[in-house]
Amino acid sequence: MTDSFRACVIVASTRAATGVYADRSGPILAESLAQLGFTVSPVIVVPDGDPVGAALREAVGEHDVVLTSGGTGITPTDVTPQQTAPLLDYQVPQIPAEIARFGVQKGVPTALLSRGLAGVAGRALVINLPGSSGGVRDAMEVLAPILPHAVSQLRGGDH
Repeated sequence: MTDSFRACVIVASTRAATGVYADRSGPILAESLAQLGFTVSPVIVVPDGDPVGAALREAVGEHDVVLTSGGTGITPTDVTPQQTAPLLDYQVPQIPAEIARFGVQKGVPTALLSRGLAGVAGRALVINLPGSSGGVRDAMEVLAPILPHAVSQLRGGDH
C-alpha cells in the first residue's frame, strides 16, 4: 500500500458532537484505514443534518476515500444518505448491499435497516457506514480487500 492514498472519517452524531458521549466508531475506522496504508486525516465529528453535508463537501476534494459513520438508519434524524446523495456522480450499490448482507450473516438482522450509500464524488469513493462500533468493524471486513483497488481504479488504474 502507499501512504499517498488519503482517507477521511466523518462521524454523524449530534450526541458525540455535543459531548454527551465520546465517539467510538471514528477511531476504529481511522485505525483500520491506517492499517491498510492510508494517510488518515483527523476524525471529524459533526451533528446530524446539514453539518454532515458540509463536512462531506470539504472532504471529497482532498481525499481518495471518505467514510461516514452514523445517520444511516430510519429514524427522522438519520439523514446522512440525503446529505451524501447530491454529492455523488454515481453510486456503487453493491458495497452497501454487501455490508448489509455481511451483518445479517453475522446475526444482526437490523443491518437490513441501513440506508447507507456508496458512490463516487469526483475522484473520491464515499461510503456511508452505520454508527455502531460493531457495524463499522463488520463494514471494514468487507471494505479492506477492495479499498486500495478502488482507489487505484479511480486514479486511472486498470482492472
